[in-house]
Amino acid sequence: MTTALMFTLASRMFAHYTARVVRTVGATAAMLVLMPSVAFAQNDVKIRDLTQAEGALPVRLVGYGLAVGLDNTGDRAIGGQTGGPTVQSVINILRRFNVEVPADLMRMRNVAAVLVTAEVSPFLRAGGRFEVQVSSMGDARSLKGGTLFMTPLVADPNGPPLASAQGSLLISQGGSTTRYAPTHETAARIPTGGVLEADLPRPTIGATSRLLLREPDLGMAMRIATAINGSLGEKTAVVEDEGSVIVTLADSVQKPVAMAKIRDLAVAPEARPRIIIDGRDGTVVAGGDMVVGAATVSHGAITLAIGNLEPNDTAAIPGSVRLPAGIPVQRVASALHAVQTPASEIAAIFAALREVGAVTAEIIVR
Repeated sequence: MTTALMFTLASRMFAHYTARVVRTVGATAAMLVLMPSVAFAQNDVKIRDLTQAEGALPVRLVGYGLAVGLDNTGDRAIGGQTGGPTVQSVINILRRFNVEVPADLMRMRNVAAVLVTAEVSPFLRAGGRFEVQVSSMGDARSLKGGTLFMTPLVADPNGPPLASAQGSLLISQGGSTTRYAPTHETAARIPTGGVLEADLPRPTIGATSRLLLREPDLGMAMRIATAINGSLGEKTAVVEDEGSVIVTLADSVQKPVAMAKIRDLAVAPEARPRIIIDGRDGTVVAGGDMVVGAATVSHGAITLAIGNLEPNDTAAIPGSVRLPAGIPVQRVASALHAVQTPASEIAAIFAALREVGAVTAEIIVR
């Protein structure tokens, strides 16, 4: 092959490759032009997630039941006169199945008396499922591995059962496992353990309705009203106050359809810096750009010093945590976990940091 022919083939291949690159770059540029609007739309929040209809208050249910199948970690109840409610509850259940067991022979280390709570929407129909929370009422050490026996749930202690709950207990694994610290395994949940067995009274949708903001904020109320008026016409929505938007629908409009359309409208949320702390297992959730300024907090046996570090400064003193200023919140939380700081003290330390101005975010302890 001659040099001229090789040069011609190389030139053609280069031209073809260049054309493909230009087309790819052009398509990529077009995508980048559209990406800001797409990203903005993904950040929007629907009105249904920010508000609730007036009168649509959630219904709170409660019940008393038994968690069974525990591995010798249940209530330390023994039959007889000191048996207590756990033994009596088991006896009552067995009687329903025509089984009689003398109370003084009962040993209840694999059973725990629990309180079952739940919160459901008034629009949930019979057969709908919901999450339930289960908490120990006695001296059980752990509910891990247990199963909730079928428990009736009522809205009023003297009212009829509206729902029932049962299922395997799900427990957070973040608790302490030391000998002297609690394990936080006396509370659990069942994600779909509740079943509604009767329809609840549902609020009616009138020509004039109110949307109640879950977190009252005047700016958000104005944005919701603007979105509704842009979709259904001016003066459809009016801001009443920081926590309420009044919606007036025309007589010719189907009320449920219109309200469903309104609740599906999207608005741009207002970013609020928050730090959420689990008061039981010490889990800390915060945005990645949140930082902590210079401060010193001494709480119990823990001393947290942020800022003014020397080159060779280390945490030589037991329980002492020294970090540079401007450090992310998550690194502060990791340092506190590293010295085995209890969850309650982590929450107290972050609350103190906010009080002195080292943290500007809102502290929420759950």
